[in-house]
Amino acid sequence: MAVQVQGSVLGNTNILLCLSKAPSPPFPTLFPLRLHKAKRCCFVAAHSTSSTKATPLSSNHRESGRPLANFPPDIWDIFNKFNDENGEFKVSDTKELISLYEASHFRINGELVLDETCDFTTSQLKSMVSQTSPHYAQYIENALYCPYQRGVPRLEARQYICFYEKDDGDEARNDTLLKFAKYDFNRIQMTHQQELSNLCSEWKEENIESRLPYARSRIVECFFSAIAVYFEPCYARACNIYAKLLSTLVLTDDTYDAYGTYEELQYFTDAIQRFDIGVIDELPTNYLKLVYETIFNIHNEAEDKMRKEGRSYAISYTINEFKKLAEAYFVERRWVHRSYVPTFDEYMDTAMTSSAGLVSVCQALVGMGEADETAYQWLINTDNKLHKALNKIARLYDDLSTNEAEEKRGLVCGTSCYMKQYGVTRQEAVEAYREMIEVAWKDMNEGCLKPMPVSNKIAVRALNIARLVLVLYKKDDGLTRPELSLKDAIAKVLIHPIPL
Repeated sequence: MAVQVQGSVLGNTNILLCLSKAPSPPFPTLFPLRLHKAKRCCFVAAHSTSSTKATPLSSNHRESGRPLANFPPDIWDIFNKFNDENGEFKVSDTKELISLYEASHFRINGELVLDETCDFTTSQLKSMVSQTSPHYAQYIENALYCPYQRGVPRLEARQYICFYEKDDGDEARNDTLLKFAKYDFNRIQMTHQQELSNLCSEWKEENIESRLPYARSRIVECFFSAIAVYFEPCYARACNIYAKLLSTLVLTDDTYDAYGTYEELQYFTDAIQRFDIGVIDELPTNYLKLVYETIFNIHNEAEDKMRKEGRSYAISYTINEFKKLAEAYFVERRWVHRSYVPTFDEYMDTAMTSSAGLVSVCQALVGMGEADETAYQWLINTDNKLHKALNKIARLYDDLSTNEAEEKRGLVCGTSCYMKQYGVTRQEAVEAYREMIEVAWKDMNEGCLKPMPVSNKIAVRALNIARLVLVLYKKDDGLTRPELSLKDAIAKVLIHPIPL
């Protein structure tokens, strides 16, 4: 059941079944349950014949965050429940298949059992789409398109509420809980609508679009992105700050990608590295001065707020990553200027930074009081598997959705670099990209496992940004053409309430 409980999402049927086997019902006490901790083992709890076996497994090990290989031996007895005498999977029930499919997407590298589970359930579910009811067919298609672990929480919540309501054949359906979920979703949506209205009013006063006609007006998309990272009402201020900081990424990307000349961008990149309003007069054009002033003022406004809380370090770390982003953008622009096609390895060295994954997480943590300096130091550590996986996910999805358009514009394309280095066709390069994406998601899952020196509240922001990337880039370039797939997502989350 997708429902907001004290700022946490309770997921789908798997979670509901998992919780229903607990010794005492959790819903009356409304304790918060971390979705990403529970889901790795929820299919075990959901399908175990022994609640005494399932409950310790689903509670203790989701808290420990240990990989499947470290679970106790009796977990394999539960896995064997799904195998026939030849060791082949024998699951045919739709809900069981979806449960296994969803759980398999919490795997990390080396968990071969879950790899096999994912392959089997994916194949079975694809074959069932045309053989089941339209209601379940849509549910299966949604799961195949975006597994729960990779979905934006608010979108996943809305989709499952609607599915749960139509599932008349589910004897365990709780209409009281369903009504509660609808009211709660709509209540939070109303809060977001008011926050967006306030943000748009502030943005309109800046009058940026009229002074910079080439700049995309994307403040609504930036706010949607912010609530994808943290929708909880307790983070309203953080969401506002993050949306504004995200707007600087869009503005900077437009400047490097579509408008600035190579010579102009040399001056602009140097000014970003110095990040001092005093250098603005050294910029060669009025439009660059306006871009620079806007970027500086937004960061300065956030810094003023953080200084009052003794957290000015949050902006310092964010600006440092922003400087690296500008440098990476300029390297890519230099490639175009010199008609240079790098190898894929050289391309990725720069493109991992230009994906803006790490700087986005730094921005997201600015307004979060829980993000102390230790959190930032942990995040930017070069050995941090979480931020490296995020950068790779963001880069690879971006490349797949924009390569054809960018190639027509004469820009350097990741798939072309891959084709050059490995001597493969474009289709083979695309398949290699998809394989790399799967590995990156496993790395992301592993990066979220304990032990970590920071709160899980910090790590989940990086995970949510990776989830957002799917919404932005899986079908098309959602920021360049939001009227395509992104428009529908925004409408579901921010505009249309769930009918009561």
